[in-house]
Amino acid sequence: MPEQSAAAALDEGEIHDILRNDRRRLALRCLQEADDNELTVRELSEQVATLETDEDPAPRDKRQSVYVSLHQTHLPKLDKLGIVAYDSDAKAVALLEKAKEVEVYMEVVPRYGLSWGEFYFGLGLLGMLTTIAVLLGVPGVTELGVTAVASLFFVVVMLSATYHVYSQQERVLFQRFR
Repeated sequence: MPEQSAAAALDEGEIHDILRNDRRRLALRCLQEADDNELTVRELSEQVATLETDEDPAPRDKRQSVYVSLHQTHLPKLDKLGIVAYDSDAKAVALLEKAKEVEVYMEVVPRYGLSWGEFYFGLGLLGMLTTIAVLLGVPGVTELGVTAVASLFFVVVMLSATYHVYSQQERVLFQRFR
């Protein structure tokens, strides 16, 4: 699909309005994960219905309901805002460059289901519990010492944060210079 250009940046209100709807968020997520960020409306509606119902394939009536709402409401809205290119005749949809403005506000959870917030929380909890175990004299970790355990977790947090910032660098820089 040819990429359309929309000059005006989205304001935060428009972005929050877009992301307020679960079905639109799921549709954007499916398009992000698709090859070349393109799908037919049928493929997109099947994927969204599967995510909504946790059934593969989703029931026929659910797929039909998703198809109709995407075709009549959600995709035209996203197209009008320049986030997707929606060809209603060909029933094809593709993410546009402007979708990156919305992605900044979406927490993209990897396929294994762990968000960055959950990862950092778990890492902090593990570090705290390991430090407490060293202080309480639990065999196996006491030999490491508090300094070694704390240093190890600080290094892991620092490396994780470095990767996190690097992997989202394009989106963060894009928003910063808007």
